[in-house]
Amino acid sequence: MTGVYGLFATPELAQQAVDGLRDSGVSEHEITVQSSEPLEEYEFGTRDRNTLMPWIAVLGAAIGMATGYFLTSITQQAWPIATGGMPIVTNWSNLIIIFELTMLGAIVATVATLVVTARLGRAGGLYDPAVSDGQILVGIEHPPDSAVSELQTALGAVRHATVKTI
Repeated sequence: MTGVYGLFATPELAQQAVDGLRDSGVSEHEITVQSSEPLEEYEFGTRDRNTLMPWIAVLGAAIGMATGYFLTSITQQAWPIATGGMPIVTNWSNLIIIFELTMLGAIVATVATLVVTARLGRAGGLYDPAVSDGQILVGIEHPPDSAVSELQTALGAVRHATVKTI
């Protein structure tokens, strides 16, 4: 794993580093920013705001609801009982199971989306224990060997920065 990153004490310095990396030709999606707290009032803190998670949760809920409906109706039709002329499949009695499977579908879809989009369980990547102590990490994973010194300069141009290469 190779990478170049800088540790910054304040969000303003981290924003300057992100701007410096962009000015040196690094694309936005290649820049890694890690912080121990959300910094949404800064430009680098809002770049990953757009997500499909709500729509995926709705899709999971719809799949769960359809599964609940079909599971209960198929079960009631497979083992019919004498109902005295009333319908065999009654939605009022099935609403509890339909509701529970709807919520299960939404929860499973949300958790799966979180695990995938947050890249949980991913080995490697840029990280420094100083992030847990309040520092902000700004860096590039797998930079070209010819650009390492230029990236170190771009990160180190901000005063009070600790620049590391791994």
